Amino acid sequence: MEHPLTQAFPSCLFPDNLTLIPGLREVYELHLAWLEAETLTGAALVEQAAYFCAVDGRPTRHFLTCVGETLKLPDFSSARLKSFFKTNSFRTGYATHGLFPYRGKFHPQMVRGILNVIGVGPGKTVLDPMMGSGTVLIEAALLGADAVGVDISPFCAFMTETKASGLTMSLERSEGALANVETTFDYFARRYGVALPVPARQSAAADDLRQVMEEGADYVVSGRRFRERGTAETYALLLLAFLDTMGYTQRSQRKPPLEQFRGILERYLHCCRKFQRVHNAQGFDLGQVDARQGDARRLDLAEASVDAVLFSPPYSFAIDYAENDAFHLTALGVDRANLDDSMIGLRGGSRLADKYACYLDDMGQVLRECHRVLRNGCHCVIVVGTNSNQLSKVLKQPADQVTGLHKVLRDVAESVGFSFSAEIPRAIKGIANTMREEYIVFLKKK
Repeated sequence: MEHPLTQAFPSCLFPDNLTLIPGLREVYELHLAWLEAETLTGAALVEQAAYFCAVDGRPTRHFLTCVGETLKLPDFSSARLKSFFKTNSFRTGYATHGLFPYRGKFHPQMVRGILNVIGVGPGKTVLDPMMGSGTVLIEAALLGADAVGVDISPFCAFMTETKASGLTMSLERSEGALANVETTFDYFARRYGVALPVPARQSAAADDLRQVMEEGADYVVSGRRFRERGTAETYALLLLAFLDTMGYTQRSQRKPPLEQFRGILERYLHCCRKFQRVHNAQGFDLGQVDARQGDARRLDLAEASVDAVLFSPPYSFAIDYAENDAFHLTALGVDRANLDDSMIGLRGGSRLADKYACYLDDMGQVLRECHRVLRNGCHCVIVVGTNSNQLSKVLKQPADQVTGLHKVLRDVAESVGFSFSAEIPRAIKGIANTMREEYIVFLKKK
C-alpha cells in the first residue's frame, strides 16, 4: 500500500478531477471545500464552487471571475494593502465586493462556500437580516439566487444597492465622470462640506455631468424616483466612491482627497468592468437583489418565504457602526440619534451589563423572526465572533471561564425552535486584538 507521504495532500481529501483554488491554507477553507465537493454535482461545482478552480480540467466560474489583474489599487496604496489583495484575490475584492472597505465585512469566498453547503442556487431565495455591506446578497446573485437584505442603517441599504447595480449597469457616464474627475469631486465636496474652488474651465461634458449629479441627488438623498435609471446608478456609484474617499481621508493623510478620489473611482470602475466582461462572456443569469432599510427584529417578510438565512450579527458592542459611518449617514440625511437608540449592540446606555442584556434580548427577537420566515427543513447560518475579554468584564468572570458568544446565541436559537447542526471555527486576523476567533454556526428549522 502506498505511503501517504508519497501522495499530494489535496488528493487525500478530494477526487483527482477536482483542482483546488490556489492559496488555500486554513482548515475552515478545506472543510468548506470538502462540504462543497460532497454537496454539489459536477455541473454545479463548475458554476457555483468557491474553493475549486477546475473540475475535470474545466475552469470554474469563480476562477474565471477572479483570475487576471487583481483589484486595481492606486499607486500610493501601501505595499501591505497591495500584497493583501494579491494574495487574497480569490477570497475577496472580486466582482463588486471591492467597492467600499466596510468594517467587519464577510469574506465573499467563505459566504459562497456556505451558501453552496446549505443548498442556495438558482430558484432559491436567501435572507440576510443584518446585511451590512451586502456580501451575502451579491454572492447569492452571482449564484443565480434571489436575495433579500435588511439593515437598520440606510447607508448599508444604499451601499448594497450600489454594489448590485455595479454588476450590470452602464459605465459610460461613470467613465465620463472619471475623465472630469476635478468637476466630479468638486460637486460632492461642495454638497457635503469639503469646499474647493470651482474649476476655471467647464466643458460640455462637465455640464452634462452636473445635470446627472443634481438628478441623482434627488434619487439617493430624497428617495424620489425619476425617469432614467442609469442616472441613479451613475450617481450612486460616484457618491459611494466619494464617501469611501472621505472615510479614507479620515484615516490617512498620505494623499490629497482629490487624488484619493481619483484612485478609488478608478478601482470601482475596474471592478465593475472586470466582472461585466466575465459575465458577458459566460452569459449566466444573476439573481435579483432586494436591499431594504428595516429592522431585523421585525421583518417585513411573509412566514416561510425564504429558503436560507445567512448573517453575521454585530460583534456584541465591539464596533460602533453608527459612529464609524457618521460622515456617510450625514451625507444621506440620516438622523444619527435615531440609529443610536435602535441599533443592536448600541442600546442599553453606558453600562456594559445593560448593553449586553439588550443585545441578548434583541438577538432573541432576530432569531425568532428568522425562524418565522424560513421554510421548514432549511438552514439558518450565523457567523459570529466572541470577545472573551469584553464579556469577562460584563459578567465579572475570568476570561477563560466565559461562555463564548457563539454558544450563547446557539442556546438562544434552540430556544426559539432551531436545531443545531454543526459549527466551524475560523481565525480572525483583521481585528485579532479584539477577537481571535469566530464560528460558522449551522442551524436548521425542524
